[in-house]
Amino acid sequence: MRNSRTRVPEDLLWLHLKDLPAFRALLRATEARFYAPLPFPEPVLDLGCGDGHFGAVALPRPPDVGLDPDLRPLREARRRRAYRLLLRAEGGHLPFPDAAFGTVVSNCVLEHIPDVGPVLQEVARVLRPGGPFYFSVPGPDFLALLSIGRALDRLGLRPLGNLYRQFFHRISRHYYYDGVEGWQARLARAGLQLLDARPYLSPRALAAVEWGHYFGLPALVAKKLTGRWVVWPSRPNLWLTERIVRPFYEETSSEKGGCLFITARREIDRTQINGNYLP
Repeated sequence: MRNSRTRVPEDLLWLHLKDLPAFRALLRATEARFYAPLPFPEPVLDLGCGDGHFGAVALPRPPDVGLDPDLRPLREARRRRAYRLLLRAEGGHLPFPDAAFGTVVSNCVLEHIPDVGPVLQEVARVLRPGGPFYFSVPGPDFLALLSIGRALDRLGLRPLGNLYRQFFHRISRHYYYDGVEGWQARLARAGLQLLDARPYLSPRALAAVEWGHYFGLPALVAKKLTGRWVVWPSRPNLWLTERIVRPFYEETSSEKGGCLFITARREIDRTQINGNYLP
C-alpha cells in the first residue's frame, strides 16, 4: 500500500546519497530543495518518473501517478511502492482525460525528448486551469561551464575544449539548452505560462557533478552486479563522500548556473472559470 501522508522533512542530501552515486545524489538533492516549499494540488503526475526514486524520496509527498516510456525503470519504481499508479506511455500521448491533474512534475526529463512540443501540449491538456507545472532542465550555460572544457580553453586548446563539450553533450543525451526566453516561448505555444525560473548548479557544483560521472564508475559496476548503486549505505561507509559533496549541496543560490528550475502553470481561460477547476 502507498503511504499517502506528507513526508516528514529529512536531510535531502543523505536520502539521495545512501541510494545513488554521489554526483546524481548531489544533483537530485539540490533539485529537491526547490520542491519543498511549493504547493502540490492533487492529484500529482510525475511525467518521466524513471525508477521512481525522485518521486518516492525528494518530493513533499509521493506523486499519485508515475509515467515513463521505459519498462525497465518502471519495474524498479513498482518495487518502491510509492505511487498509486504506474503507467508505461509516451509523454506526447498521455492516457488521461482533460484537466485530470492538479500538478505535473517533470524533473530532468524534457531535455531528453527530441520533439518536446507535443509533450508540453499534453501537459497543458491534462492540467486543470491554473495548475502548476514544475520542471528542471539544463540551461544555456551548461556546456560552457564544464570544468574540463574551460581548462582546455585556458590552455589555448579551444578545439579540444569544444570536442570535450560535444562528448559530454552526447553522454548526457540532451537536446535542449534553452534559456528562460526559449522555454517561455515554448510553454506559451502549448498554453502554459512561465511564472519563475531559477538557475542552479554553480560552476563549482556543476564541476562536482561533471567529475562525478567518471568517479562514479564503481557505482555502475555495483549496480550491474547487485542491483544497487550503493552496496553498503551507512554513514561510516559514506562519511568521506558526504564530506566532499555536502559543501556543494549547501551552496547559496548563484546568478549563473548550469541548470534551470522552472515553475509554470496552465493558463486560465477567464471566460470558462468555474469553481470545480481552480485549485
